[in-house]
Amino acid sequence: MSSRRRRTTPSIASYVGLIRFYEEVEEQIKIHPYLILLLSALTPIVILTIHFLFPYR
Repeated sequence: MSSRRRRTTPSIASYVGLIRFYEEVEEQIKIHPYLILLLSALTPIVILTIHFLFPYR
């Protein structure tokens, strides 16, 4: 047997379900990291603006 030869059969751990296959997981929503940063910066600005425009009585 050659040392370069790779194992072609799945491992025992995958047979018993110990390995999670991420390719089989349903599609997830993908959000660009810059959008997360933008939303995290805009949220307090919007809240403070609303607070000053409509003060609590």
